[in-house]
Amino acid sequence: YSPRQRLDVVVNILTNFAYHKGSIKVFGGEQLRPNLHIQDMTDLYVQLLDIPAQKINGKIFNAGYENQKVITLANTVQEVFDGDIGIEVEPTDDNRSYHISSEKIKNELGFVPQYTIKDAVLELKEAFDAGLLPNAMDDKRYFNIKTMLDIHLE
Repeated sequence: YSPRQRLDVVVNILTNFAYHKGSIKVFGGEQLRPNLHIQDMTDLYVQLLDIPAQKINGKIFNAGYENQKVITLANTVQEVFDGDIGIEVEPTDDNRSYHISSEKIKNELGFVPQYTIKDAVLELKEAFDAGLLPNAMDDKRYFNIKTMLDIHLE
């Protein structure tokens, strides 16, 4: 795990709260979020090193596993925790959704993610169990905004 593990991205936020607080608060829940396991991302980086430049030069690719609603992500976290955590849904006026298609990278480069959202939740839970991410709720190094404020990068 990274010394600056990102605990401020949606799946990790939900897992962190489930583990340390025993509940998840979802604001809205219908918003879509694209997801990609970090192992798939790093595998793609390595794969790109072997692809001829003319196949990728000047092109833009999206790489993602699935676009899922935030409430669906929360339900996946709840499933990993054997249903032992609560999910509280609160209204929000922030209904931004992010949706990507990864068909181009699949068709042109053959990249298909191998790891699921559930895999990521399970691995993060195991890291918490092993004490690999101390002070996961409070340590600013896990949260970009907290780190930026701390170094006055406003």
